[in-house]
Amino acid sequence: MKFIAKTAVYVAMAAAPALFAIPAANADPSDTSISSQGDATKGQRLFNRCKACHNLTATARRRIGPNLDNLFGRQAGGREGFKYSKALAEADFVWTEQNLNDWLAQPRTFLPGNKMAFAGLRKEQDRKDLMAYLRDSTVEAAE
Repeated sequence: MKFIAKTAVYVAMAAAPALFAIPAANADPSDTSISSQGDATKGQRLFNRCKACHNLTATARRRIGPNLDNLFGRQAGGREGFKYSKALAEADFVWTEQNLNDWLAQPRTFLPGNKMAFAGLRKEQDRKDLMAYLRDSTVEAAE
């Protein structure tokens, strides 16, 4: 019995690093391979889960979370005037579709120590749909 318990602990410890996503620091923020597979109309409905905490434009009043304008290509934890968790403030990556996809799947696992209370979107297609909506909606209009 001891052998089985020790083996299970060893296997769990060996698998632990795979539980944490590693942000792609060198990924291309202009890559649209995920959002191109999504439906922005469905993504708009999914964003209803997000809008209690986030706005899409810089001019909108900030809520619990940072505004999402110009999200793709922005340094994680880099929105001026927003107080980020230590984990996000010290993060060394930019928001790309791949990083956002991994974040939206399991925010707590993607970046342990962040303050976001959202549990995540389990369905891959939901993340693709939301990404399609965010691609269209987070780009600030030229003045």
